[in-house]
Amino acid sequence: MSAPGLVPVYALLAAHIFSMLGFSTYAALLPELRDAWGMSNSQAGIVSGMFFAGYVATVSLWTSLTDRVDARKIYVAGSAFSAAASAGFGLLAHDFASAVFFQALLGIGVAASYMPGLRLLSDRVGGPKQSRYVAFYTSFFGIGTALSLALAGFIAPHYGWQAAFITSAVGPLAAGGIVWLLITALPPRSSAPVSAAALFPLRAWRRVLSDRASAGYTFGYAAHCLELFGSRGWMVAYLSYAASVQGAEGFAWPPAAIAAIVNLLAVPASILGNEAALRVGRRRWILAVMVASGTMGIVLGAAAALPWQLVLALLLVYAMLVMAESGTLTAGLVASAPVDLRGAAMGLYSLGGFAGGLAGPVIFGAALDLFGGAHSPHAWIGAYAAIGAGCLAAPIVARIGANRRPG
Repeated sequence: MSAPGLVPVYALLAAHIFSMLGFSTYAALLPELRDAWGMSNSQAGIVSGMFFAGYVATVSLWTSLTDRVDARKIYVAGSAFSAAASAGFGLLAHDFASAVFFQALLGIGVAASYMPGLRLLSDRVGGPKQSRYVAFYTSFFGIGTALSLALAGFIAPHYGWQAAFITSAVGPLAAGGIVWLLITALPPRSSAPVSAAALFPLRAWRRVLSDRASAGYTFGYAAHCLELFGSRGWMVAYLSYAASVQGAEGFAWPPAAIAAIVNLLAVPASILGNEAALRVGRRRWILAVMVASGTMGIVLGAAAALPWQLVLALLLVYAMLVMAESGTLTAGLVASAPVDLRGAAMGLYSLGGFAGGLAGPVIFGAALDLFGGAHSPHAWIGAYAAIGAGCLAAPIVARIGANRRPG
């Protein structure tokens, strides 16, 4: 592609980063807000998961609308919702219920920017480079997550947690401006009015799921997101716990700063993982990485009392493994979905994935409570095992699916 042809790619990648600045603010402040508001680990996990509840409840609407109206308008609307959610959390949240509301609102906003942004990108990039740029877009989610953690980790200790949320609202506003000003509108693919069938296109979803490859990528993404967002949502809390058992040899940096660096360093794993998958085969790569990440999560859960340098090394390896199949799953879905069903396929894929994202933080928090609480070493092992169970089971599920394929 020429330099002018790359402008939409660069613009969408930059906007994607800015749109995520409020995504991890709560995760960075979870231990503080949990204790300040007297929440259990299960309640703290529910607050984290409510982002994905808002996302799942509306992603079908936003993604279906990309077939009918200018996707830039949807993106800008999502940016406004995200900004309002972050600012509202900082100004008005004071307990479990209010935190649930604003986290759900943030999920609604990101639902209107993440997949519509991917649609904007895939409609403007074709051919062999499409897979690479889709992987970049997916991977830049991690950059936005890292910057969100870093921003909250820097602002909250100096100006309070409220200021961290309010400041993060600037990011989505910048994202909406970038998309509106730098992305050229394309004519809609459909003029049909929005209907219940458009919001929940069951017939189209059945066609998508009847394709073995598309179904595999969709279910694989659900298991991946459960582990990814479960681990990210509790990363700062895990580091705080590990620091508490380190004694005088505790971590040299604040937990939120460590989490930001780990998330940032893990970003290339998705891009490099997609490149590796193109050489060894997507299916083989995805299954191998899923088993490795599920296993490493259990190892990490048991390692909190080890020297902090080793804990950080294990955490980085785990984060990279969790990310290593992310871009491959998304690129595989985009490549395998029928062109006329791409919007519906992406909507179902995102719906399944972020349903896993909803379950991940909640399952993690519930497992902590079930196995003895956040101060129990066994609880962290059980929590990481719980969110990694789907990935560990992936080869068995894939083998069963292959055996059932019509001959």
